[in-house]
Amino acid sequence: MDKYVIKGGNRLEGEVTISGAKNAAVALLPAVILADSTCIIENVPDISDVHLITDILLEMGATVKYLDKNTVEIDPREIDTNVVPYELAKRMRGSYYLIGALLGRTSSAAVPLPGGCDFGVRPIDQHLKGFTALGCEWTLEDGMIKVSADELKGANIYMDVVTVGATMNIILAAVKAKGRTVIENAAREPHIVDLANLLNTMGANISGAGTDVIKIRGVEALHGVTYSIIPDQIEAGTYMVAAAATGGDVTINNVTPKHLESISAKLEEMGVEIIEGDDSVRVVRKNPLIKCNVKTMPHPGFPTDMQPQITALLAIANGTSMVSESVWDDRFKYVNELKRMGAQITVDGKIAVVEGVNSLKGAPVKAVDLRAGVAMVIAGLVADGTTSIEDINHVERGYEDIVNKLVKLGADIHLNKSSESKAEKIG
Repeated sequence: MDKYVIKGGNRLEGEVTISGAKNAAVALLPAVILADSTCIIENVPDISDVHLITDILLEMGATVKYLDKNTVEIDPREIDTNVVPYELAKRMRGSYYLIGALLGRTSSAAVPLPGGCDFGVRPIDQHLKGFTALGCEWTLEDGMIKVSADELKGANIYMDVVTVGATMNIILAAVKAKGRTVIENAAREPHIVDLANLLNTMGANISGAGTDVIKIRGVEALHGVTYSIIPDQIEAGTYMVAAAATGGDVTINNVTPKHLESISAKLEEMGVEIIEGDDSVRVVRKNPLIKCNVKTMPHPGFPTDMQPQITALLAIANGTSMVSESVWDDRFKYVNELKRMGAQITVDGKIAVVEGVNSLKGAPVKAVDLRAGVAMVIAGLVADGTTSIEDINHVERGYEDIVNKLVKLGADIHLNKSSESKAEKIG
């Protein structure tokens, strides 16, 4: 089993460049199947979730060619099926975006129930509510969601809860529907704006992305484009927290500082200096960390995808902090792993009370999901002694070249590949 092995105690210094946004890429790549010609998508993160999406498109008949490791050319014209391959799609959460994209392309889709991180129930009821409003019927058969319509027609859709996935999926389905669709109580995350910008560049008519009311007027056809994905705010936030945890001085390049405001605000509250540039942020910590309370909220609030990382940071802050999770159920599974390292954290439902300790101790731990895994990396960077992290496939889903990026900043971390992995690589 592959592991990260970290010797803690090194201060992070220098510069790191952020990759394209994982949460945008897993929706933008399915979106290209709506085009009637070739698309080139740039700033694609080199991560396993992206490779799964491109493998799915390839198996469905698309021509997929990597021009370099962060640029992919996709010609969707030869896709001749509305059925998404089961074994590939069940391994990732973002496979559900293929439902909306296929509905927009052919008015029908058959997609496996999504996989991905396991932290509580993540229903797609709001997705299905939106598809139904557009004129679809759906069934669940043999682990496949089958959705179809004689004709997609625009509708007014009110989201019962703010949900990023459903907002993006309904946009994908509605861009070629007859008439106008209005999504109320829509999510406002940057990657929703990125999806709308891509589709508008392809010829769609979408307004209001980034607000809670999105209006879509259906068009007859979408054309191929060249488009660059936005920087990953969660990857950027992760390196910001890592710099703060190690008492470091790190400049994080290729970011949109406005997307990071909620993260910057909490770090500043903890006594960390944040210096914004046009497309960079510099994170400097010279003094002990101060306790603070954090509540995750939909954008522009503090991101749920940064909750494990900030909790790892609060574990070494002076005083008692409280972390409230308002987006997902059961997202504190990783706390037991932090406690193995000496963290003092008590969880009650959706609230974690964090008693800061003077230091963490290296230990064998595991990544229970994507963001929890990188929280273990942050903990390992500051812990006394050696930390080994198993199940790192979760981390590889969302962080491009994380080991080398941290090594260049001065971390003592390496990937310890199992004999099985080495054999596969040699073979």
